[in-house]
Amino acid sequence: MLELNPFSVLAETISPLAMQGFIIAMVVLIAMGTIIQMIHHKNITYFFNNAKKAKLQATREVGSGEKVSIIAKTVVHDIGTTSELGFGKRRLSHVMGMYGTILFWISTAVLIFSYTGIDKESSSTWSMLWHAGAILTCLGGYWFWFFLRVDVSAEAHPWYRIIKADLFVLALLACSTFALLWSYTQFKGQVGLSYLFLALYILSNLVLFGGVYWSKFAHMFYKPGAAIQKNLAEADGSRDNLPPPADAPEQFGLGIKREEPKHY
Repeated sequence: MLELNPFSVLAETISPLAMQGFIIAMVVLIAMGTIIQMIHHKNITYFFNNAKKAKLQATREVGSGEKVSIIAKTVVHDIGTTSELGFGKRRLSHVMGMYGTILFWISTAVLIFSYTGIDKESSSTWSMLWHAGAILTCLGGYWFWFFLRVDVSAEAHPWYRIIKADLFVLALLACSTFALLWSYTQFKGQVGLSYLFLALYILSNLVLFGGVYWSKFAHMFYKPGAAIQKNLAEADGSRDNLPPPADAPEQFGLGIKREEPKHY
């Protein structure tokens, strides 16, 4: 099953061009949702104003070489390993989910654009990567959802409590879960179930990518920029001279307002 390319099998009934068009449409939805959210929440304005204040408060000039080094280190260490979460289960679940999702999405695009309608065995490596990415996403995502969410563990809320900010992780888990179920039932020759899980897989993708404006999807684009800006500000000394913006988490989209912790 892991070596089977489900999209190549699907290409026997659905045109590869239709699948490729769906991928392109999802990318367009991401771009539109992110841009609309940035305009509505004034994230670009926040970035610009914060950078302008930092420049005025800088105590030293950071050269281009040092900037490149800081940006590279931020991408590799802060973003690539989610170091802000410290060491522990929460960080491990995020890393599993993050790299699983990246692998899942990349391999999906490769399989659809390069390995539909051809010899199925030639895509075995990418097919295994596709399945591995989906499995990692499920492991990290379900671990986080059932056991590690802050509002569940610290505020005594039940695991099934859902708010708007949860749309991203739930839709992502649905995509990965239904993708694996679709692949398994297709491999087993269970035609009816395979088409049912395919339909649910497509629907969950529409929710995930079509709901960018309402979910934390765009959070993935904001956080790298915020981390880079923070480290550059620390390097030029401006961060020490700037008061922390009280409205930044809500305006910038980096935090989600939760209820005050309850102690029983």
